[in-house]
Amino acid sequence: MTGSMTDSSAMGIEVLTHPALAGTAHGFLGRKGGVSTGLHAGLNVGWGSEDDPAATAENRRRAGQAVLPGARLVCAYQVHSPDVVTVTTPWDEADRPKADALVTNRPGLLLGVLTADCAPVLFHDPHAGVIGAAHAGWRGAIDGVTDRTVEAMEALGASRAAIAAVVGPCIGQKSYEVDAGFERRFLEEAAENERFFRAGRAGHAWFDLAGYVAHRLHAFGVGVVGMLDEDTYAQADRFFSFRRATHAGEPGYGREISLIGLR
Repeated sequence: MTGSMTDSSAMGIEVLTHPALAGTAHGFLGRKGGVSTGLHAGLNVGWGSEDDPAATAENRRRAGQAVLPGARLVCAYQVHSPDVVTVTTPWDEADRPKADALVTNRPGLLLGVLTADCAPVLFHDPHAGVIGAAHAGWRGAIDGVTDRTVEAMEALGASRAAIAAVVGPCIGQKSYEVDAGFERRFLEEAAENERFFRAGRAGHAWFDLAGYVAHRLHAFGVGVVGMLDEDTYAQADRFFSFRRATHAGEPGYGREISLIGLR
């Protein structure tokens, strides 16, 4: 399921939404509308980005207000793992657990995942009133972070056939060159993963991260899978990108945030 809608808040924040997640407050945000400057110019929300902490805090406040005003933003300390935390009450930023996905059935909590080329995935079971958010880089994706998120939602009463999941902006295949060792790891997991690689120069290939994540969701029985098809690397005016900053020799980079909450 493809397609998206774009909303612009009063603060100039671009909020990408998807009809599969209708009924939730949600948004895939980029870099537009923030107060950071320099390498982090725009809506940088990453505490670890060496940005001015006051600017980061204001950007996070603006992001929350653009999606679900008055809700408490909840984020994990992301470590490229398949680990999931079920959120019942919010925590202070200094106490956030190490994990790469969050689930809840509590209204008023705004689950957030940070990315800068990795794939954000937002989940919703409208019948059970359960939501989730996952950070799926290649390592978390192959280790099953989306599978574990669905299982954690099921523990709260969700049904995987009723879950809608949307893969948000991430690095596109045309921008994601990997080496033979990287490709081999995915082929050893399943020979069919060959379809997510396009041959490149000798010893290299181009990897379709979003396609692989969507495949994992379908294979695990998720009822509706959507994709936004937005390449973070290729759109410097709209998104932060770790790989683009690395290729440019820049000493730092910002992070964008994807959010979902129950009203």
